[in-house]
Amino acid sequence: MRVLVACEFSGIVRDAFRARGHDAVSCDLLPTEVDGPHVRGDVLRILTHGWNLMIAHPPCTYIAVSGARWWKGRETEQNAAIEFALALLNAPIPHVALENPIGKLSTAIRKPDQIIQPWQYGHAETKATCLWLKNLPTLAPTNILPPPHAPRVHHESPGPDRWKNRSRTLQGIADAMAEQWSSL
Repeated sequence: MRVLVACEFSGIVRDAFRARGHDAVSCDLLPTEVDGPHVRGDVLRILTHGWNLMIAHPPCTYIAVSGARWWKGRETEQNAAIEFALALLNAPIPHVALENPIGKLSTAIRKPDQIIQPWQYGHAETKATCLWLKNLPTLAPTNILPPPHAPRVHHESPGPDRWKNRSRTLQGIADAMAEQWSSL
């Protein structure tokens, strides 16, 4: 299967699919953090390249509810972020999963098909992540951990890489996506 992982610099989701034998490629404006097939540039330019599945992680800076206090005066950026997410969700790719935190997409596009938590996939932490799905089943939990769960992303130290550290997909979630969506 040809898999495009949009807006991913970490290679985590890409490599989970590659480990299962798929032709998976990540694409981001940033270089990849680990060696592997990666297109550096605008993902919108490669949406028509014959992908079977796309997992998209559009930037949430202007649309996540956690940043709502900074939305005023940033309507142009917010509208552009929503349009970008819509372009990914409506891409000419048979199967699409778009992930983003709770935020503006739930009212601008539609309610998410599913909200997942890291503790459902073997990570003892919380971070509600919405999934908008096109021709994909919801993601089944693979390793539910009992409380307590720590909100790691909220306690990330300030610094230039804070946004990167908060945006990485956790390995358990990436593995669940690759395992459950590999037999399309």
